[in-house]
Amino acid sequence: MVTLGGFALSLGITFNFILEGPVRSGSAQLIENAAAFTKQEQANSGLPVRLKIPGINVDATVEYVGVTPDGAMDAPVGPRNVAWFDLGPRPGEEGSAVIAGHSGWKNGVPAVFDNLYKLRKGDKIYVQDEKGTIITFVVRESRLYNPEVSASDVFNSNDGRAHLNLVTCEGAWDKVSKTYSKRLVIFADKETD
Repeated sequence: MVTLGGFALSLGITFNFILEGPVRSGSAQLIENAAAFTKQEQANSGLPVRLKIPGINVDATVEYVGVTPDGAMDAPVGPRNVAWFDLGPRPGEEGSAVIAGHSGWKNGVPAVFDNLYKLRKGDKIYVQDEKGTIITFVVRESRLYNPEVSASDVFNSNDGRAHLNLVTCEGAWDKVSKTYSKRLVIFADKETD
């Protein structure tokens, strides 16, 4: 079981997903697997630098995050940037690349994924890498998750294709747990020629 969520927000909010798989949270195995993947699979592709979603007016800088000490996927520093989980595939590579962003920021400050829920099947998402290459993804579906359930399909894919999964908080704010009641995930597939 791997806990990759946590999306430890600077407001003390946590974004928890419990993932099942061969990799254990916070373990040397996660780092070992990531290092092997990085060397083998990422040698020919550039690092993501911008995420653009014209349909909801997103044009954001991409930060790189890993896992927090408690086994959670880290989050972007502020409300305007997004964070790519750099222990997984780069956008456009085989597997599921994951990018997280905030919504519902403190005091009504606009956040990058405030309108993520408006994306529909067929909408386009663009990721630009450091080499200037733009990779196009097409939205396949959206799903809401409870924070405590397994969401291994968000981080894992073995169909031989390239996917991009966008993640944010959704639902009602729980003052006690200091988190939102749901997680919204947009599943997108790399556009083929």
